[in-house]
Amino acid sequence: MAIIAPFRGSHYLFENDEDFSKLVAPPYDVISTEEQEILYQKDPCNIIRLILGKKKTGDSDWDNKYTRAADYFKRWEMQGTLTRAERPCLYVSSMTYDPGDGEARKTRWGLIALVRIEEEDSGIILPHERTFSAHRDDRLRLMRACNAQFSQIFALYEDRDNMIMGICQNAMHMEPQISFDLEDGSSHQMWIIEAPSIARKISRAFFPKTLFIADGHHRYETARTYRNMMRTRYGRKPANRSYEFTMMYLTNMNDEGLTILPSHRLVKSAPGFDLKNFLSRIEAWFTIEKIPLPPGDPAAGSHDFRTALAKAGQSNTAIGFYHEDAGNGYLFSLKKGVRDQMGDDLHPALKNLDVLVLSRFLLQKALGFTKAHLDDEKVFQYQSSIKSALSLVHSHDFQMTFLLNPTKMAQVKEIAGLSLVMPRKSTYFFPKVLTGLVLNKIDPYEIIQVS
Repeated sequence: MAIIAPFRGSHYLFENDEDFSKLVAPPYDVISTEEQEILYQKDPCNIIRLILGKKKTGDSDWDNKYTRAADYFKRWEMQGTLTRAERPCLYVSSMTYDPGDGEARKTRWGLIALVRIEEEDSGIILPHERTFSAHRDDRLRLMRACNAQFSQIFALYEDRDNMIMGICQNAMHMEPQISFDLEDGSSHQMWIIEAPSIARKISRAFFPKTLFIADGHHRYETARTYRNMMRTRYGRKPANRSYEFTMMYLTNMNDEGLTILPSHRLVKSAPGFDLKNFLSRIEAWFTIEKIPLPPGDPAAGSHDFRTALAKAGQSNTAIGFYHEDAGNGYLFSLKKGVRDQMGDDLHPALKNLDVLVLSRFLLQKALGFTKAHLDDEKVFQYQSSIKSALSLVHSHDFQMTFLLNPTKMAQVKEIAGLSLVMPRKSTYFFPKVLTGLVLNKIDPYEIIQVS
């Protein structure tokens, strides 16, 4: 069963009408070097200094971005920039945003709480994507230096009647403690619930549930590794020591505000590529349909391309394609009966994923890329917008793009439930969870109260 608990969160002072838009940041792994600098300039106390500090010439084991993050964290606590709740709380956030593609604005609700870390085979907290050791090592060094969790892991639970969030919202009789807008037009609010009776109701409601990690796989594995290290140092008992838990942002997978975007593949260069030969080769697996695009600006045809892709993908795997030398786009629809050719190493549930059809047939068999190439960001980049993907190819920044429909929530649930994993960048839960609303300081001697 999933163990959920309130906690004494650390946060910026909201009593002073602080402008939180200058203090928060996206997750560390989607921040470019340019965006990092912008966040540094926004405010001297922006959370970027904790989650993604700058490297400096001459960094050493005793002076590096991790030790500097720890220094900032301690200094902000001492100066009162950050304050820690006196009692365990639950934190409820709402995020109103524009999902794009002409859709109406949506609001996604999330509950921020501590969740007990489980073993890999527990069947209680389920991942769905592969992780990489470099990212895990980076996050572990930060956790060890700071003894804190600065970013929530984004997880999903099933609650068709929306009972859990209903309990939260019934307890929210006040204005939010935090409310601000970001430059992207999104609006953010957060309420703090201190009532122990509400925490007990919510905790018990989670007992029979399974959690599915939507985003933050590296952070969750890092939290487990950190927990194991702390167990060696401080012991396993009492069983509810603070390092047995990690901070999560929990959203109902039936929430109308939940959006999954596609991750279109942009290819920098495919050596020896010839469009005519490529199309001829893939006819064994796909039916091919031309998608007209405006010659001067193919991105102007993105809406029609998206519509055709979505329609074809309702009952089959459909993949869009555009090459820098092509006068139009293409729609590839998988032929009946060819999924069996994807390889005996794949579970049938994985063979239904568009991203693996793309990988096995188009990228590996047709273009000759190896599995190592598929993880090389010098070869592949990712983009959630069809319009942007078409523009980047038209401007010759990339040689070609493969366009995908979003992975379905039912597929995420099925894959995770079977203890399988998808290739990286199979899902893009949008928007990302902001970092900086609430942090979790880990005191090894603190006992988390579980209902």
